[in-house]
Amino acid sequence: MKLKKIFPYTIAVFVFIVAAVLYFHPVLKGQKIVQSDITQFTGMAKEIKDYRIDKNKEPYWTGASFSGMPAYQISAYYPYDFVRTLDRTFRFLPRPADYTFLYFLSFFVLMMALKVSWRLAILGALSFGFSTYLIIIFIPGHNAKAHAIAYMPLVLAGVLWVFQRKYVLGFIVTGVAMALEIYTNHIQMTYYLGFCLLILGIVEFINAIKKQTLTKFLKQAAVIMAAVILGIGANAPRLMAMKEYADFSTRGKSELTINPDGTEKKATKGLDKAYITQYSYAKLETFNLFVPRFMGGGTTEELNENSNFYQLIEKRAGKKVADDYSKQVLTYWGDQPIIEAPAYIGAVIFFLFFLGIFLVKGKLKQWLVAATVFSIVLSWGRNFEGLTNFFIDYIPLYNKFRAVSSIQVIAELCVPILGVLALKAFFNSDIAQQKKLKALQNSVFSFGGLIIVGFLLAHSFSTFEGIRDANYNDLPGLLDAVIADRKSMLLMDTLRSLVLVIVSGAVLWMFLNQKIKKPIAIIGLGVLLLFDLISVDKKYVSEADFKSSRRVEKPFIVSEADKQILKDKSHFRVGNFTTDPMQDGATSYFHQSIGGYHAAKMGRYSELFDYQIAKNNMQVLNMLNTKYFIVPDKNGAKQAQLNPDANGNAWFVDRVKLVNSANKEIQALDSLNTKTTAVLDKSKLSENANFIFQKDSTATIKLLNYDVTTLNYQSKTQKEQFAVFSEIYYRDGWNAYIDDKLAPHFRVNYVLRGLRIPAGEHEIVFKFEPKVIQTGSYIALSSYAVLLLVAIGWVFYDEKEKRKLKKNV
Repeated sequence: MKLKKIFPYTIAVFVFIVAAVLYFHPVLKGQKIVQSDITQFTGMAKEIKDYRIDKNKEPYWTGASFSGMPAYQISAYYPYDFVRTLDRTFRFLPRPADYTFLYFLSFFVLMMALKVSWRLAILGALSFGFSTYLIIIFIPGHNAKAHAIAYMPLVLAGVLWVFQRKYVLGFIVTGVAMALEIYTNHIQMTYYLGFCLLILGIVEFINAIKKQTLTKFLKQAAVIMAAVILGIGANAPRLMAMKEYADFSTRGKSELTINPDGTEKKATKGLDKAYITQYSYAKLETFNLFVPRFMGGGTTEELNENSNFYQLIEKRAGKKVADDYSKQVLTYWGDQPIIEAPAYIGAVIFFLFFLGIFLVKGKLKQWLVAATVFSIVLSWGRNFEGLTNFFIDYIPLYNKFRAVSSIQVIAELCVPILGVLALKAFFNSDIAQQKKLKALQNSVFSFGGLIIVGFLLAHSFSTFEGIRDANYNDLPGLLDAVIADRKSMLLMDTLRSLVLVIVSGAVLWMFLNQKIKKPIAIIGLGVLLLFDLISVDKKYVSEADFKSSRRVEKPFIVSEADKQILKDKSHFRVGNFTTDPMQDGATSYFHQSIGGYHAAKMGRYSELFDYQIAKNNMQVLNMLNTKYFIVPDKNGAKQAQLNPDANGNAWFVDRVKLVNSANKEIQALDSLNTKTTAVLDKSKLSENANFIFQKDSTATIKLLNYDVTTLNYQSKTQKEQFAVFSEIYYRDGWNAYIDDKLAPHFRVNYVLRGLRIPAGEHEIVFKFEPKVIQTGSYIALSSYAVLLLVAIGWVFYDEKEKRKLKKNV
């Protein structure tokens, strides 16, 4: 009997493993997928990982990127991180098959919470996991995003169990799932999940008022909130460190009220609106969700020999040139800067979603439809400015995240849920056949009609011209050929979606008229779903994207310039100007870089770059101890260039110039001789510090040892002096000690550290000692304990109540 119960779950897990591994079959040969963001991360994280291996502890800081920054958002392991162990248990497959398996498994659990049969649950899980957006995010390396999306269904499962009054199960699953969700460290996706849960809560609240069960709802809400809080608490070190750093990052509030050119700007809190909405879906682009190349597919697509583009190039320049040029044609005609592929959810599953609109009744449908519409409308961003601006200005945290189009992840989740619930209802013998037939007809005609309307709108109101079409102006007729191909792609994919809708409808009609049995109908729909999604997925993520493990794990080749610099064993920084330093994680793999690659850089450092380094201010580069530059030679190859004027690791200044604002501080750097003068914003001082001293021309200070989190210096002076250190100031972690005694240090030159040093010979030590890690660890342990004790106590209480009930009977 027990074997019979677990058999469906065993089959499901087996199917999910096979599906994930087969799709990413190169992992069986030990190959890994090439991911651009992960390649950059490899460079950014190298010093951290080397330190971890060498010291067997966490640095929580790196000096290899952006002249120094906290490692919380790069690579950090935290004490008592049992959630990490649990996550690793689930993700036993090679990447990215592990995340895909997690998509499937998590959605399957959600289907169990919705009382869906295991066969339909497997079908739903596959439709969710193979959704094109969820697959293509592996190419740029958005692993944290994939990770967070994978645990969303599990959180929903726990919450739904609570609303079904399965309190113990719901409490445990919600708490654990939320802990896993937060662990993935993609707050934007978790934030969007919050909207989905909020809409569910509103629907449940309204339903409770109608049924006069508000007390029960409040109890359920309290159970959910308790579980969520404990799940968050289990990640306290991670979250507290992240919150602490966020205030100092580009996501925090800037104190500057001037632009780099000196013109006035408003002080901002969060990201700029234009930056937030840079990736906004056009309203018409929404048809991409069920017509894959409605707007031309990805930014570039490969066109075949039958395309107008290929034939024109072949006619003008020959077959070889046509073969080369047709591999990457700018077919996308939307206005987003760049897209890997359309966020295609699927024509078949969207058709089933429409079937659910007509067939499924009750609060679940209300929630899923409302959440889907909500996410699509908000994904329009700057193309639906009124609502978007309201959310940016008034909804907490909304202005902390960019790429509003990614809120469509809610639709990616809700559409297959309602689609599967539609099948559950359709195969339910308790629902009248006539009602099913009417719902089927309505869904075929309405959804099919919507696809046709999209095609007509595109031809009626669009020119099919893209933002990069200037690339095709040199050759007469080439742009016209591209536009013709864009129209052809729209026509072919529109027909493709219509055929899939008609065939899917036919399968359901044959079942309804007893032409085929239920298992055959499910298999037929499963085949259509997989064909629909995988045939699109494979255009953008295939075995061609995999390379040898060695090449992926060690993606950077040391250049002659790098070799020359690496001969110097002193502590210094490197500025690589063969690329954009602020989008360069590669240099950090070999050197201590003034640049890096991160979405949440230190806010002041980012401003320093925009306001000073971008203007080639050598005094600022010198104060960062930029001893070497990597620049292109006349052939474009990298060459190392020594900067003899770098200030070194630490130096004594003649005087400290006091200013009274951030504006004045960064403006002072325009003409500051950083070797002789330091600038300090006195408005930030918590004491009336004395910065008047006599210059000691014999004073010396030198770095004795650099150890990422500990820097040792030795000073020798006859009088009190003021030293500037070429290290980034970060208040919440770095402490300065003079002869083992804590000493106050100051932020100078907008980003660096300054310290008053008494006369005599002294040992100066800077230590990175973030208190937030220890405090967060205590909270995490407490959360684990409470979650476990409450769950155990609840089980015992339930058993006791059951025994009482039996006695009374």
